[in-house]
Amino acid sequence: MDMNSNLTAVIMAGGAGTRFWPVSTAQKPKQFLNLLGGRTLIQQSFDRLKGLVAPERIFVFTNERFVDLVHEQLPELKPEQIIGEPYRKDTAGAVALAAMLVKKLFGNSTMLILTADHKIDPTDKFQVALRSAVQGAQESGAIYTLGIKPTYAATNYGYLECGQRLDVDSQAESPAHYELIRFKEKPKAEQAEQFLNSGNFYWNSGMFIWQTDTILEEFARQLPAHLEALKPALEAYSTPTWPKIFKESFAKLEKISLDYAIMEHAQEVRMVESNFNWLDLGGWLAVAPFLNHDQHENSSRGGLYVYESNHNIVFTDNPQTNFALVGLENMAVIQSGSNILAVPLNRLDDVKKLVDILPENLK
Repeated sequence: MDMNSNLTAVIMAGGAGTRFWPVSTAQKPKQFLNLLGGRTLIQQSFDRLKGLVAPERIFVFTNERFVDLVHEQLPELKPEQIIGEPYRKDTAGAVALAAMLVKKLFGNSTMLILTADHKIDPTDKFQVALRSAVQGAQESGAIYTLGIKPTYAATNYGYLECGQRLDVDSQAESPAHYELIRFKEKPKAEQAEQFLNSGNFYWNSGMFIWQTDTILEEFARQLPAHLEALKPALEAYSTPTWPKIFKESFAKLEKISLDYAIMEHAQEVRMVESNFNWLDLGGWLAVAPFLNHDQHENSSRGGLYVYESNHNIVFTDNPQTNFALVGLENMAVIQSGSNILAVPLNRLDDVKKLVDILPENLK
């Protein structure tokens, strides 16, 4: 059997993207936006699977309000491949249902759990890492994740501590495999420096590879209530009663992340060292390198005219919009429709707090 015929992919696309307000809103968050030029983030996630996973074996898990957006942006998918979650229950609920659904439809398939809000390139290196992890997961029955070599002491990422290197994939272009000692959630600055200097820690990409039976066994051992609550929804899948029963089942789930619920205490976890470029698009600073630049270190999309203004970010979703800056430094000015955001670059994380207090019609 060709390896590709046994692969199933799940793209997680339910995030709110509030740090990208006002361009990202509750009606159309960042995964559905063209922030980098070309295709939207969710479309790019789908594109990276071409030639690796058959389209009919790709699922998107998102919030129910975004189902129509997924249909619009990924017309290759059938309605039953797009699962709209009725409540925000974090990642454990979505993954549990995805594994149960894949087992029902395809048996003990190899699953890829992927993200819709990262910039990843080149695709060929990304697919090499996935294929290598798939081989390891199929041969060992272990859970695999993709680790990103850290470039600075980040405090907003989870970390992976590596143990022994494993002799799994001997092909020349294949990345290294490691036993994983532990997951460490977002550390404080001093500990992040220690992780970086040790050379033994990687950023947690949030992407996973496993056999369906493996992850279902972990849920049965660590979070059986999730499986029990979702059984009625699984039985109702693709029937007229699905929306009602799915909503009732999902409402019973504890809100908890996959990392806390399963990964921290999973029996055997391994990591593939990724050699592709990876960027978590967590806010406007991450987008700035992909915009136009002038000699004053201003990053922009839209027309920009400056006088004694340096190191600013300006962005519009309307290419006809012009910005004129006078005496501005280290600011972000973002325009979308009738909404404008102005914020110092060192306060960009507070945009999320701002969105929390905005009237509902502006969110």
